[in-house]
Amino acid sequence: MRHDTQSLFYFFILLVTSCTHHGPDYTSPLKTTDGEYIPLGDPFVYTHKGVYYMTGTSIPDSGFNYYTSKDMVTWEFGGALFRPSEDHYGVGYFWAPEVKYYQDRFYLTYSSRDKESGLLLSALAVSDRPEGPFTELYAPWFNTGQSAIDCHIFIDDDSNQTPYLFYSQNGAREGYSYGENYVVKLNEELSDFAGDPVLVGKASQEWEKVDYDVNRCNEGVFALKHNGNYYITYSANHTSYSHYGVGTSKASHPLGPWIKDADNPILTSDDALRISSPGHSCIVRSPDGKELYIVYHAHRDYNIPKPSDDRIVYIDRVYFNRDGNLRLKR
Repeated sequence: MRHDTQSLFYFFILLVTSCTHHGPDYTSPLKTTDGEYIPLGDPFVYTHKGVYYMTGTSIPDSGFNYYTSKDMVTWEFGGALFRPSEDHYGVGYFWAPEVKYYQDRFYLTYSSRDKESGLLLSALAVSDRPEGPFTELYAPWFNTGQSAIDCHIFIDDDSNQTPYLFYSQNGAREGYSYGENYVVKLNEELSDFAGDPVLVGKASQEWEKVDYDVNRCNEGVFALKHNGNYYITYSANHTSYSHYGVGTSKASHPLGPWIKDADNPILTSDDALRISSPGHSCIVRSPDGKELYIVYHAHRDYNIPKPSDDRIVYIDRVYFNRDGNLRLKR
């Protein structure tokens, strides 16, 4: 009997240990110190000296705001991260900002609609501080002849700290809208491409084809490296409707080839949790560095009439399973 009791005790300890997590006890959707939901689309979280910063599509007509947190649980409104100059090329459509720390400076990527061509063109701004203000560096940054949004700078951990740029090329053809993800190597100054863009992915899996006649979209890449392999999260379908979601792809080099996970999507609308159209995610580590979290937007109201762009910020845990695949952990 004593032996059985001892076995049960160790089983209990093992069970508790296996269920223990090291990250913050967050509440999703995320809230501010005032108890308000965070009204961002395309959220992006970056860290510097123990502080988390979050920005996203916030004031489409005039720039971006930001929030800060030390625990990823409670967020405080920080104010303006970037406001365009009076002679800025863009008129509205200030979308999907991201900040990358590179060579001791902070670089802000974003897109806006070019007043001359009507294209959504991407831009690069710079600051010496994570909270900005950011000033225009290359505005616009590049022009492929098509709209380009959702820029994401990825710095490899090789000896040269090689920079790469992921972006979504968007447009319309033959009666449908499309988004196709590309990656290209950048020069060391981040001023221009250092090679030819390579296709990362376009609508190809069944879950990405729910409205194939009118929308064929891949967008919103976030890249990371794990155990020698490269991974991206990306979004597919239309953010304003119900079928938006997050998939993953894997490669042995940033320039690919990129192979989509056969079990995609890892994140999609959830009736039980009342989550509608989750997407455009980023991944960030817990304060102790032991866990990974995916931060994404979804509709504020699960029952809101579609289409809707009323989005707030959600968070969930993710992990790499034994097969080296990125998975959601709820």
